[in-house]
Amino acid sequence: MRHLRTAAWAGITVVALAATTACSAEAAKTTADAVSHADTIMAALTRASEKASGLGSAEVESTTTITAGSGKPISMNGTYSWGDGAALDVEMDTANAQMQSLQDDPTLTMKMVDGAYYYEIDPQPSGPLKGKHWMRLDVSAVVGDSTADAIADNADPTTGLRYIGASKNVKDLGEETIRGKKATHYRGTVGAEQINASKLPDREKRAAIKSLASTGKMVLDIWVDDKDLPVRMEQHGGGMDVTMDYLKFGATKPVTAPPASDTGDLTEQVEKVREQSLDQ
Repeated sequence: MRHLRTAAWAGITVVALAATTACSAEAAKTTADAVSHADTIMAALTRASEKASGLGSAEVESTTTITAGSGKPISMNGTYSWGDGAALDVEMDTANAQMQSLQDDPTLTMKMVDGAYYYEIDPQPSGPLKGKHWMRLDVSAVVGDSTADAIADNADPTTGLRYIGASKNVKDLGEETIRGKKATHYRGTVGAEQINASKLPDREKRAAIKSLASTGKMVLDIWVDDKDLPVRMEQHGGGMDVTMDYLKFGATKPVTAPPASDTGDLTEQVEKVREQSLDQ
């Protein structure tokens, strides 16, 4: 059952990527209308998120480290799409994701589409994965119903900076070069107090506060280029460190689910693993 627990962690990293960014339309309007230095910073972030939002998808590279786990980073690179619901099609390092029991290749493909995660695997000799090249898990089985709903309701990961938008102390750290591009670096820190005072939906407040319970705060960084587009985003806190680089916006391939005939569903087993871990 170890690979099932690891698969659940791998799915949770996807949630982190989506949760690293976004703010409400109402908050975006407020920042755009403001004139103080702090509001000027937020307006710059809003311009970046609004522009990226309209592009619908991006080629990305990301690295996630679960601080409560092995400490080994899990790297992903591929397509992140939000034009028609949240979707992901990425390559992952098999060993760092601890999926060697299901995949002999050094990398594997993971998809998130239509409310489910799909992992490319080697056909297994028995069980629900017998003869199958893909393993399927409901998103809700991996992250819970409320978080799955939040992903569905906030599919666009670039509509703003959800958590950094709740911060009252966002700093402009100046210009840096990221992947060969000149970009302005912004940083904000948020805790339960800022989350409670924000305009986030109640269920998102509860999820954020729960993720901050062990660390007390979350540090968020974003780098924005001269075209008002995000170049890099980072999240530190909530049990994980996440870095996402945006390589190219728009014009990505559609993300589609693998053939059902070549897919084994392990949703029920992972739900049991998740429930057991929550009880511990």
